Amino acid sequence: MSSQYEVEGSVKKVFEMQTFESGFTKREFVVTTEEKYPQDIKLECIKDKCSLLDSLNENDRVKVSFNLRGNEYNEKFYVNLQAWKVEAAGTAAAPADNAPPVRDEEPLDGDDLPF
Repeated sequence: MSSQYEVEGSVKKVFEMQTFESGFTKREFVVTTEEKYPQDIKLECIKDKCSLLDSLNENDRVKVSFNLRGNEYNEKFYVNLQAWKVEAAGTAAAPADNAPPVRDEEPLDGDDLPF
């Protein structure tokens, strides 16, 4: 089971792409939330999703859809926030090819039930 999450805020920092010996690539970025106590949230894009960050600039307002990933290595536990969609805040962008489907359904009230 995979959970998906969203965060909105302003881009604080976009880091350079990292390429590892295996050929694996990742690129990290930080979004500062806009709430009473703002949080700096570090997210990452991996492999072909790294290109999602090419047009980002500091202070851009964005909405990021991401999955929560965790793993254990040498009895230490790690959590990664893997972004799969980055869009300008307040606009709708097409989801990435392997993104979970998005439903645009209106909620039904008691009078609209199909039975």
